[in-house]
Amino acid sequence: MPLSLGPRVPRRLKATLLASAACACLVAASAPPQPLGIGDRLFPYLGNPGYDVSSYDLSFTYAGDNGKPLRAVTTIDAWTTEDLERVNLDFAHGSVDSVEVDGLPADFATAGEDLVVTPKVPLPRGSWMRITVRHTSDPMPAKGRDGGWVRTVDGLAMANQADAAHLVFPCNDHPSDKAMFTFHVTAPDGYTAVANGLPAGVTRNGGTTTWTYRTRHPMATELAQVSIGRSAVVHRTGPHGLPLRDVVPAKDRKVLEPWLARTPDQIAWMESKVGRYPFETYGVLTASAATGFELETQTLSLFEKKLFTEPAYPRWYVESLMVHELSHQWFGDSVSPRTWSDVWLNEGHATWYEALYADEKANKPLETRMKAAYGASDRWREAGGPPARPKPPKSGQKIGFFRANVYDGAALVLYALRQEIGKPAFESLERAWVRVHRDGTATTADFARLASGVAGRDLSGFFQAWLYGEKTPPMPGHSDWKPAPPPKGARK
Repeated sequence: MPLSLGPRVPRRLKATLLASAACACLVAASAPPQPLGIGDRLFPYLGNPGYDVSSYDLSFTYAGDNGKPLRAVTTIDAWTTEDLERVNLDFAHGSVDSVEVDGLPADFATAGEDLVVTPKVPLPRGSWMRITVRHTSDPMPAKGRDGGWVRTVDGLAMANQADAAHLVFPCNDHPSDKAMFTFHVTAPDGYTAVANGLPAGVTRNGGTTTWTYRTRHPMATELAQVSIGRSAVVHRTGPHGLPLRDVVPAKDRKVLEPWLARTPDQIAWMESKVGRYPFETYGVLTASAATGFELETQTLSLFEKKLFTEPAYPRWYVESLMVHELSHQWFGDSVSPRTWSDVWLNEGHATWYEALYADEKANKPLETRMKAAYGASDRWREAGGPPARPKPPKSGQKIGFFRANVYDGAALVLYALRQEIGKPAFESLERAWVRVHRDGTATTADFARLASGVAGRDLSGFFQAWLYGEKTPPMPGHSDWKPAPPPKGARK
């Protein structure tokens, strides 16, 4: 595999989750395959114990917009963290042709949404392993599931949040196990493929073209992005010479250009708030598809085309949503959540900078938005749980825990924190957070400890009330703010 070994997320970052699951790592060869997980509160069977992925090498061959499964090869390099007689990978919605472990054929079986691999020789703790899976990757929607491949008017894109990367390729599908990625995408002439990271080569062969891309920073599986379409790639330069590339339907390039041209200034604005952009490139992927959301896939954020072409959306609103996804590159992508209960750190910060941008650039007062959020916060907590303990999603609706409590409800927590410790300390905290945890994962407890250190006092009581309380605490500095009464006829 051409990808050289890159930096790995330290094993200690996953120790808490893996401890509860480590007893399941050594499985007797005679026992039937079982689905495993690392015990995430919201997604118990997501991720797998016993190993730490260093890199993925993904190859996809696209035959054209016919809905047929893509031919694919996934190669995973990883360290074992326990003795393993079997290795569980997350994978569903595709067929497996063969599996090799360290170049030798391996047995495999499915269990739930796991691909269970049995190597010829058991793998001792602390050993290096390479797993190669030859499989298909189905672009048609999985029954009862959200995410994976998204079919566009002229091709495909990915939307893997929160647990859908394994609908596309075998992986350890949890943000606690970040890794380096290489993508090889082959498509018929007339199509263009773009993926996370920077270009690493283009080869043409008898009517097809293969594009290769590599990341320079570790990435969570949910942030992987591959775009295949009749696309134009628009290049420009951002702050400090940062290479920017936007991917748009070729026929829409001119109409989308005014929006795309805003990105360099938006990056400069974010850098003025939290410091240098954390990755090797950035861009906007505009898809002709009805996704119902925008998504912060690393270095190449996914947007619905209609966000930019629907005249009913005010300019300030569109730009603030662009900043929302951009800010995720720091909050959520560079600093990823250790567990899915920590998602408020992603969405709360992205909503915060979205609102702050609208305040500074479009005269949409931040305080007005936060006061409205305070009024609704108790209802949001009742419906979706406190910001740092969101209620689990309903079956088949895995993105259903992305509710208001982890967006504006979590941004409200940041506003309360700024009120509590003062603006200078808050701004120092934000810069320190993305610097200390860059390219890693972090928890709510990590944020609370860092905030206490920056503020010079123990803030554990503040965070306990604001992040885990059933009711919204009083807002520091705004004793007049009150929760809105429940609607008439609502149950009390």
